[in-house]
This record gives sequence, structure tokens and C-alpha cells, in this order.
Amino acid sequence: MPADLAPYERALTHGSQAAANYERLEFLGDRVLGLVMAEWLWELFPKEAEGQLSKRLNALVTGAVCADVARTLGVRAHLRLGKQARDDGAYESDNILGDVMEALIGAWYREAGLDAARTFVRRAWASRVHSTDKAPQHPKSALQEWAAAAGRRPPEYSIVDRSGPHHAPRFTVQVRIGTFADATATGTNKQEAETAAAKALLAKVTP
Repeated sequence: MPADLAPYERALTHGSQAAANYERLEFLGDRVLGLVMAEWLWELFPKEAEGQLSKRLNALVTGAVCADVARTLGVRAHLRLGKQARDDGAYESDNILGDVMEALIGAWYREAGLDAARTFVRRAWASRVHSTDKAPQHPKSALQEWAAAAGRRPPEYSIVDRSGPHHAPRFTVQVRIGTFADATATGTNKQEAETAAAKALLAKVTP
């Protein structure tokens, strides 16, 4: 049991519930997660170059992955949300769950230190880190590389729609390769929507 529950309560508190919310702890936890994951990957894959390690890191610390970890740990049941956020289904928001997961890491780091934070992250992310031997290629990078190899124009991304409440937005993004091909996808933030659109377009242009 933590000596002081207040930081953890704050880490679970959304801005719709109180001004003392998870944002500052999320800022800290994001950096702790990045450091711990970078160190871990550096140890696990001693023969990989920086570029491959970066691909692994970027794939493992996305908001969607952090949200998935939060769901696995049962964080949703403890979220502190305002009424409107609850009514809008914020319990299922990848944005909120991902931020809260990082805030909890930040709170644990502040109380117990880096070694304890490292132990927690390695347990929580273990199955994800060991799920593949090959470094994942981010869809946006893969699409850009395909376009260059095929002699096509670089992919261009544009937001075509934004909907939903402030705490649970939905972005619709279109990606185009000149007039050759395009695809559209939706996500809970601009980056997620761009990634999904790139993945959809890759599926169209590659066998």
C-alpha cells in the first residue's frame, strides 16, 4: 500500500472532475516510461541499430498501448471523471486511459523511485515487448518508404473532420499520394488517425 494515496488519486482524476488532475503527473510519467523502455530495449536487443530500437520504442509507448495496459490492469474502474465525461463514455477513451497510465507511472516514480518504476513497467509491458523478434515498422514510415521506392510523391495528410467532446475527440484524416491513391481513417487523436490512414493506404497499394 502506498504511503500517500493522494498522488494516485490525482493520477486517476480527469480535468472534468477537478483542477488538480493527472496532467502534470502524466508529463512526468511519459518521460519515465520512455527512459525505462529505451533502457530495456537497449538491453534486450544488443545487435540492433538505433533506428530499429526507435521503431520498437515508438510502437510500445503509444497512447493506444498505454490505454491497453491500463485496461488490463483494471484502471477504468478507478477513473475519477466529471458527469459529462462519464455520460460521453470517457471510460473507454484511449486518450484518457493512456494519459492516466502514464500519470500512475509518474506517481509511482515520485514515491518509490526509478528502480520501482522500472520493475512495474517491465511487468506491465512484458508480453508486448517480447511479442515479436522483428522491430515493427510504423505505418507512416512504411508508406513514405514505399512511395519513394515507387517513384511517387510523398504522402500528404489532412484532417477532414473533427467531432466529439473536448475530452474524447474523434479525428478523421485523409492521406493522399498525389492523384495516385488515397485513404481515410479515424482515431482518438491526430497521430492515431494518421497512422490508421497510412495503414489503410498501404493495404491498398501493396500486395
